Amino acid sequence: MELHGSAKLLRIFIGEMDKIAHVPLSEVIIKEARKDGLAGATSWRGFMGFGPTSKIRSAKILDISADLPVIIEIVDVQEKIESFVRKLDQLFVEANSGGLVTLENVEVHRYFHASQGQKQEGAGS
Repeated sequence: MELHGSAKLLRIFIGEMDKIAHVPLSEVIIKEARKDGLAGATSWRGFMGFGPTSKIRSAKILDISADLPVIIEIVDVQEKIESFVRKLDQLFVEANSGGLVTLENVEVHRYFHASQGQKQEGAGS
């Protein structure tokens, strides 16, 4: 897959305890993104945060929370991201979960697997 130039960054903020059928929602989202052929996805686990309830969730020793914040970032072309957002809405309903979803314009400068770079270098030799 080639991805270069203008693209969209989809950023999804959820809780670590959000699940669909005992599977973490973050895992479900990333697997669905892969199934839909999106360019890539990364999940980040936060060590502190709060949302609409204003309850602070923290990974401090004395305040261990089982529901730390999770951020998932996905980058691809606008059409694929917009299509995935519709699926994402369904996943939130299925998980009976809240969250925050943002979209940003990004510029992709490089996107390829290391072995692709080696093939490109060796192709002219």
